[in-house]
Amino acid sequence: MIAAVLLLACGGLVGYGLLDTEDEPEPPATRTAAVTYEVTGDGPAEISYLGRDTDGAATVVRDAELPWKRTVQVPLGQAPTVAVVLGEKGGQAACTLAVRGKHLQSATASGEFGRATCAAGQLPDGG
Repeated sequence: MIAAVLLLACGGLVGYGLLDTEDEPEPPATRTAAVTYEVTGDGPAEISYLGRDTDGAATVVRDAELPWKRTVQVPLGQAPTVAVVLGEKGGQAACTLAVRGKHLQSATASGEFGRATCAAGQLPDGG
Protein backbone atom coordinates (compact mmCIF):
# COMPACT_ATOMS: atom_id res chain seq x y z
CA MET A 1 0.00 0.00 0.00
CA ILE A 2 2.81 2.43 0.91
CA ALA A 3 4.64 1.45 -2.26
CA ALA A 4 1.54 2.21 -4.32
CA VAL A 5 1.20 5.67 -2.71
CA LEU A 6 4.88 6.43 -3.32
CA LEU A 7 4.57 5.24 -6.91
CA LEU A 8 1.54 7.49 -7.49
CA ALA A 9 3.31 10.45 -5.86
CA CYS A 10 6.44 9.96 -8.00
CA GLY A 11 4.30 9.51 -11.11
CA GLY A 12 2.47 12.74 -10.33
CA LEU A 13 5.71 14.68 -9.96
CA VAL A 14 7.11 13.28 -13.19
CA GLY A 15 3.82 14.02 -14.98
CA TYR A 16 3.83 17.57 -13.64
CA GLY A 17 7.37 18.03 -14.94
CA LEU A 18 6.44 16.70 -18.39
CA LEU A 19 3.21 18.68 -18.63
CA ASP A 20 4.67 21.92 -17.29
CA THR A 21 5.21 23.67 -20.61
CA GLU A 22 5.67 27.17 -19.22
CA ASP A 23 8.74 28.64 -20.90
CA GLU A 24 11.59 30.01 -18.88
CA PRO A 25 11.53 33.81 -18.96
CA GLU A 26 13.88 35.27 -21.55
CA PRO A 27 16.76 37.28 -20.10
CA PRO A 28 16.43 40.98 -20.91
CA ALA A 29 18.08 41.93 -24.19
CA THR A 30 21.36 43.79 -23.83
CA ARG A 31 21.08 47.29 -25.25
CA THR A 32 23.90 48.32 -27.54
CA ALA A 33 25.25 51.22 -29.57
CA ALA A 34 26.88 51.15 -33.01
CA VAL A 35 30.63 51.75 -32.77
CA THR A 36 32.88 52.11 -35.81
CA TYR A 37 36.57 51.33 -35.47
CA GLU A 38 38.97 52.20 -38.26
CA VAL A 39 42.72 51.70 -38.64
CA THR A 40 44.64 53.22 -41.54
CA GLY A 41 48.32 53.14 -42.46
CA ASP A 42 50.88 50.55 -43.57
CA GLY A 43 50.17 47.01 -42.44
CA PRO A 44 50.13 44.38 -41.32
CA ALA A 45 49.23 45.17 -37.73
CA GLU A 46 47.58 43.47 -34.78
CA ILE A 47 44.21 45.03 -33.92
CA SER A 48 42.11 44.34 -30.85
CA TYR A 49 38.67 45.80 -30.28
CA LEU A 50 35.63 45.51 -28.05
CA GLY A 51 32.52 44.12 -29.71
CA ARG A 52 29.17 42.72 -28.60
CA ASP A 53 30.49 40.48 -25.79
CA THR A 54 28.97 41.58 -22.49
CA ASP A 55 31.91 40.07 -20.61
CA GLY A 56 34.22 42.77 -21.95
CA ALA A 57 36.46 40.36 -23.89
CA ALA A 58 38.26 41.85 -26.86
CA THR A 59 38.37 40.42 -30.37
CA VAL A 60 41.90 40.21 -31.79
CA VAL A 61 42.73 40.37 -35.50
CA ARG A 62 46.30 39.25 -36.16
CA ASP A 63 48.17 40.36 -39.29
CA ALA A 64 45.34 42.67 -40.33
CA GLU A 65 45.96 44.32 -43.67
CA LEU A 66 45.43 48.07 -43.52
CA PRO A 67 43.21 49.94 -44.09
CA TRP A 68 40.80 48.06 -41.79
CA LYS A 69 37.31 49.04 -40.62
CA ARG A 70 34.57 47.40 -38.51
CA THR A 71 31.23 48.59 -37.19
CA VAL A 72 30.08 46.54 -34.23
CA GLN A 73 27.46 46.71 -31.50
CA VAL A 74 28.92 47.47 -28.06
CA PRO A 75 26.80 46.96 -24.92
CA LEU A 76 25.79 50.14 -23.10
CA GLY A 77 27.92 50.56 -20.00
CA GLN A 78 31.03 49.17 -21.75
CA ALA A 79 33.87 51.41 -22.89
CA PRO A 80 34.53 50.93 -26.64
CA THR A 81 38.23 50.51 -27.36
CA VAL A 82 40.40 49.71 -30.36
CA ALA A 83 44.15 49.18 -30.11
CA VAL A 84 46.71 48.71 -32.87
CA VAL A 85 50.22 47.29 -32.55
CA LEU A 86 52.65 47.49 -35.45
CA GLY A 87 55.07 44.67 -36.20
CA GLU A 88 58.85 44.56 -36.04
CA LYS A 89 59.11 46.28 -39.41
CA GLY A 90 57.42 49.35 -37.95
CA GLY A 91 55.55 51.77 -40.13
CA GLN A 92 52.71 54.07 -39.18
CA ALA A 93 49.06 53.50 -38.37
CA ALA A 94 46.22 55.61 -37.05
CA CYS A 95 43.09 54.42 -35.24
CA THR A 96 39.77 56.24 -35.02
CA LEU A 97 36.64 55.55 -33.01
CA ALA A 98 33.10 56.79 -33.68
CA VAL A 99 29.97 56.09 -31.62
CA ARG A 100 26.61 56.34 -33.38
CA GLY A 101 28.40 58.06 -36.25
CA LYS A 102 30.02 60.74 -34.05
CA HIS A 103 33.85 60.81 -34.16
CA LEU A 104 35.25 60.65 -30.61
CA GLN A 105 38.95 59.88 -30.74
CA SER A 106 41.98 59.19 -32.91
CA ALA A 107 45.57 58.20 -32.16
CA THR A 108 48.71 57.36 -34.15
CA ALA A 109 51.30 54.59 -33.79
CA SER A 110 54.69 54.67 -35.48
CA GLY A 111 57.96 52.80 -35.52
CA GLU A 112 58.94 49.29 -34.57
CA PHE A 113 56.18 47.71 -32.40
CA GLY A 114 54.45 51.11 -32.25
CA ARG A 115 51.15 51.18 -30.34
CA ALA A 116 48.05 53.35 -30.41
CA THR A 117 44.77 53.06 -28.54
CA CYS A 118 41.47 54.82 -29.15
CA ALA A 119 38.93 54.59 -26.34
CA ALA A 120 35.77 56.29 -25.20
CA GLY A 121 34.14 56.34 -21.80
CA GLN A 122 31.30 54.00 -20.93
CA LEU A 123 28.51 54.17 -23.47
CA PRO A 124 25.52 56.07 -22.07
CA ASP A 125 21.94 55.41 -23.10
CA GLY A 126 21.58 57.96 -25.86
CA GLY A 127 19.04 56.39 -28.19
